[in-house]
Amino acid sequence: MLDAIRWDTDLIRRYDLTGPRYTSYPTAVQFDGHIGTFDLFHALRESRKALRPLSLYVHVPFCANICYYCTCNKVITKDRGRALPYLQRLEQEIQLIACHLDPAQKVEQLHFGGGTPTFLSHDELRQLMAQLRKHFNLLDDDSGDYGIEIDPREADWSTMGLLRELGFNRVSIGLQDLDPAVQRAVNRLQSLEETRAVIDAARTLQFRSINIDLIYGLPRQTPENFSRTIDEVIALQPDRLSVFNYSHLPERFMPQRRINSEELPTPAQKLEMLQRTIEQLTAAGYRYIGMDHFALPDDELAIAQEESTLQRNFQGYTTHGHCDLIGLGVSAISQIGDLYCQNSSDLNLYQNTLACAQLATSRGLLCNADDRLRRAVIQQLVCHFSVEFARIEHTFNIDFQGYFSDLWPQLQSMAEDGLIEVDNERITVLPAGRLLVRSVCMVFDAYLEQQNRQRLSRVI
Repeated sequence: MLDAIRWDTDLIRRYDLTGPRYTSYPTAVQFDGHIGTFDLFHALRESRKALRPLSLYVHVPFCANICYYCTCNKVITKDRGRALPYLQRLEQEIQLIACHLDPAQKVEQLHFGGGTPTFLSHDELRQLMAQLRKHFNLLDDDSGDYGIEIDPREADWSTMGLLRELGFNRVSIGLQDLDPAVQRAVNRLQSLEETRAVIDAARTLQFRSINIDLIYGLPRQTPENFSRTIDEVIALQPDRLSVFNYSHLPERFMPQRRINSEELPTPAQKLEMLQRTIEQLTAAGYRYIGMDHFALPDDELAIAQEESTLQRNFQGYTTHGHCDLIGLGVSAISQIGDLYCQNSSDLNLYQNTLACAQLATSRGLLCNADDRLRRAVIQQLVCHFSVEFARIEHTFNIDFQGYFSDLWPQLQSMAEDGLIEVDNERITVLPAGRLLVRSVCMVFDAYLEQQNRQRLSRVI
């Protein structure tokens, strides 16, 4: 079975390195300032000529309260009025981007992230969706994957009703942990009742999919209390679960400096949390998709993995990797053909640039032939736990083993350790290696030695 995992503590300890999460290859660490709006316009024209379908990501950076663990691009404020000037610039960006695309290009996927998208008022959400519908070809038959991130403390039944009315059919709910002591340690007090109310509303309103985000490794977490959280979450029956490893990097993320490092669980405790979580979710019928993600067998991600159509991009695992991804808002990333580009992460710079009728593209990367090849290999590994040489050879007109001959000693070593199996036709990630697939991908990463590994999270 695709979701089979074999827990091997010794293997995990040896291969639990720091490395990228591979939502893209090359990763965002490789982006530089040589990419600008001219490159974006050229990519948009190519997308228009090919009439490629679209995936839209809209970043809403505002939060009313700070969560100490958070690494997202956000603005903490109680002043709801701060959203208005941002939305005005966001609407300008929508117009500037859309005029370079064809109205026939359908938006198959839409996602609002943050921050807290429901920081916006109901009127602001209506206005923003009206602008998107005016300038992009959004689907009206509920067939698209239109999702939004929800903070249950910022949403109620009326909010959920509005979101459904506006066309959203998927919700992703931030939960992290249900233990009050852990919640206090990270400044996110959120009751089970608040979370259940939002989920009940989503089900009643016939949202198609519910995802819950959890984090293990937070202060005051223990294997016992996190296990109780997992039991409570299983009872809520979400369609998907994301169980992320907390990376404590206070030198990079200022809010994390408010976390008492002495209260963090030990590496051994974190491993036990993950092992118990996998056991509990597997027993409850969830499949391990890969890279911290679990889904029920009838979920689209699980089905896509079974059918070998699953893909991965900046929005995580997806069934819409064939779409051109357009990021809107501060810090948002686009992937259009072979171009990656990112907006300025500075809110004032983003707004001021658009106030001058200029796009806020600040950095990016244009993939070369080697990037495209390695991206395809890594994509196969993270989505399907295998890569077939013939498929890569046919697509890129290379001899796989010859092209990657310098990597063979590392791969053979991994094979001897039981992470992977290598033969003349394919590389297969074995059940004991599936939790460590990032480590396998890192072998194919041509940029990894240039990176500051201290900026990256651990595999487990």
